[in-house]
Amino acid sequence: MKELTPRQQQVLELLRSFIEERGMPPTRAEIAKALGFRSANAAEDHLRALERKGVIDLCRGTSRGIRLRDSLRVQMGIPLVGRVAAGRPILAEEHIETRYQIDPALFSPRPHYLLQVKGMSMKDAGILDGDLVAVHRTPDIRNRQIVVARLDDEVTVKRYRQVGKQVWLLPENADFEPIEIDLSEQAMVIEGVVVGVLRRDANGKLHG
Repeated sequence: MKELTPRQQQVLELLRSFIEERGMPPTRAEIAKALGFRSANAAEDHLRALERKGVIDLCRGTSRGIRLRDSLRVQMGIPLVGRVAAGRPILAEEHIETRYQIDPALFSPRPHYLLQVKGMSMKDAGILDGDLVAVHRTPDIRNRQIVVARLDDEVTVKRYRQVGKQVWLLPENADFEPIEIDLSEQAMVIEGVVVGVLRRDANGKLHG
């Protein structure tokens, strides 16, 4: 496989995660929306570039005619998301600081991105300041799961609880207060469920 640009890697990662979650490839419009492209034509340009590089096959005449090549068994890097801008998709290119070559089999289900934790609000759940949490994006969120929640341009890792329109983002540290949200008055997005934690040792190497 020829070397991919960062943007092409991003499109490819979206294709893989979308197919894993929904059992079918995304449309060009869905790719554009997820990655913040101005139009579906931009998504088409990147797909054609991936086809030329031997990564995917495109089936003309159908909106979901995208097939990943078998050669893609080589693991792609998992993106580390940095500061998130309000109104932008969390996996938009400008949010990705770097990528880590980590075997996704370490986690179940497969993570779509990593996020560095700031602060000690989740220490009693074994999540410390500076840890990287592995996050699986899914619309299926249940009470008591640890989630990545997004409020405007703020992203927080907390335990989730919802009753009707009321949501509580609960810390795992008695020194911190819960965040209470009335969904009828304030917008909130759940950007995924935490499926694992990585921590650096004294030499800077990541361990699960």
